[in-house]
Amino acid sequence: MAKAPLLQLSDISLTFGGDPIFDNVSLTVQQGDRVALVGRNGSGKSTLMKVMAGLVEPDKGTRAVPPGMSVGYMEQHPDISGFATLGDFAASELEAGEEYRVEMVAEGLKFDPGLSPQTASGGERRRAALAKLLAEGPDLMLLDEPTNHLDIQAIGWLEQQLKDTRKAFVLISHDRAFLRELTRATLWIDRGITRRQERGFTEFEAWRDKVWEEEDASRHKLDQKIKAEARWAVEGISARRKRNQGRVRALQDLRAERSAQIKRQGTAAMALESGPKSGRKVIEADGISKAYDGNVILSDFSLKVLRKDRIAFVGPNGVGKTTLLNMLMKREEPDTGTVTHGTSLVPAFFDQARAGLAPDMSLWENLTGDKDMRVSGQADQVLVRGQPKHVVGYLKEFLFDERQVRAPVRSLSGGEKARLLLAKLMARESNLLVLDEPTNDLDIESLDLLQELLDDYDGTVLLVSHDRDFLDRVATTTIAMEGNGQATVYAGGWSDYQAQRAEAAPADEGTKPKAKPAQAAEPKPEKPQKSKPKLSFTEKHRLEELPGLIERLEGEIAKLEQLLSDPELFTREPEKFKKATDALTKRQATLSEAEEEWLVLAEKAEA
Repeated sequence: MAKAPLLQLSDISLTFGGDPIFDNVSLTVQQGDRVALVGRNGSGKSTLMKVMAGLVEPDKGTRAVPPGMSVGYMEQHPDISGFATLGDFAASELEAGEEYRVEMVAEGLKFDPGLSPQTASGGERRRAALAKLLAEGPDLMLLDEPTNHLDIQAIGWLEQQLKDTRKAFVLISHDRAFLRELTRATLWIDRGITRRQERGFTEFEAWRDKVWEEEDASRHKLDQKIKAEARWAVEGISARRKRNQGRVRALQDLRAERSAQIKRQGTAAMALESGPKSGRKVIEADGISKAYDGNVILSDFSLKVLRKDRIAFVGPNGVGKTTLLNMLMKREEPDTGTVTHGTSLVPAFFDQARAGLAPDMSLWENLTGDKDMRVSGQADQVLVRGQPKHVVGYLKEFLFDERQVRAPVRSLSGGEKARLLLAKLMARESNLLVLDEPTNDLDIESLDLLQELLDDYDGTVLLVSHDRDFLDRVATTTIAMEGNGQATVYAGGWSDYQAQRAEAAPADEGTKPKAKPAQAAEPKPEKPQKSKPKLSFTEKHRLEELPGLIERLEGEIAKLEQLLSDPELFTREPEKFKKATDALTKRQATLSEAEEEWLVLAEKAEA
């Protein structure tokens, strides 16, 4: 006998003015379902989930939940007013004596139930809402971005809880690894249409691409038919007007069908442009340490960051990842040790707190008010990688509607704030990107584009993220911070770090791996390398000589670039301009050769 569904939506339609968000949506969630709810930012995922939870009333259609079945929803912005602590809020629907459930969940999610709502951050409030849902254990759990504001360890704990549960759940998340591990079916919202496939998220992208290919083919066929019918109408309609009015009406219907089709949302027109080439050595930290109130954040840590490195920092929340990042960028002084920067660094920052955005100012004001983007005498222009652009046109490239331009930043969703911050960051040239949690709230398509841009970026990247899939696709080196001041360097991304950590652990114990020297690790070679001959006396001398030569060349290049930056030089002193250009080209070639030679000799010396 078939089990009764936990939830059924029938012919749901919803409009918030303008085009419908959903039209005639019907879906069923059965007992034991594990469903990924996916779609672009702004497609209506959260709204549909609120309809499923009974929190939003549709314009038409019905929602049915059988008697005795419970549906629970994790709120992104829970109302905790009236509760003394986050724990009181999380336990508010539990029976007396069941408060221990909140304590158990709080330990896994790493939040303090005794924290006052008045001092709790937005992330702590969201963790309390997730703890409330997990402690109550309804028959159907509706989880809207549950991994946001969780560190990797807490994400792993939540993943295991959902694997072990017998409850059904519907899950919205941008975390590919999380979705792949947990889901067995996929609901896809695309331009008001909701489709379902009885396969987990692993199969989603292939399914999506197939649907879009079929849609493109159908649209092309319709376009060709319209062209043929329109040509017939122009060439022969006067002679056949009375006999063929039906065909004319059919042409009008075809045009109406074509115009009614909703264009797919494109991806943001993100672009990264490297500034002047930085020196080979970007950052060197030597024996740095940091402690707060006796709590050791970092102990005797050394690191060399070379140009084009992609270094990821991972570890629990509060372990000190951002502090280490700030010390490496000289935004914070270490207690001991030194940090030195290479030449010609042009850094750009993406901070997880979105401090680069003024929440009460409009999107327009956030761009035109930025001194690095301001165009003198042009209130409606912004400087984008050295070229003036209209502020509205630039915002449209990042998928903002013209109606949003004058709205305050605080009215934006998390994904929209991330896109706006990326728009500011990508307007300027840089050769060092410092990205602190850039993946939060971005949809899957935007994450794909950001990853491609970072792959092609000619500069260096320092990255903090809890998105394991993104780390695997971007990082060449992972620095794991696991508490007690220890920071260990591993080659590769998240999966490589996990594999190396497991290999290093003794087979009969769960002890931590022995720390490797803290310097940026090169990726592991695919095959064992043969031993190389030792350096000759001449090669040793050359290896010692090259760093000084490279530093001198970099200084000369910087001076020549500064000279050539004068826009009047060519017309004022054409001969001087030609000599400087030739000298710059020659020194850049010599620098490239010297760097290649140093790398070869350094690798040989290490072998």
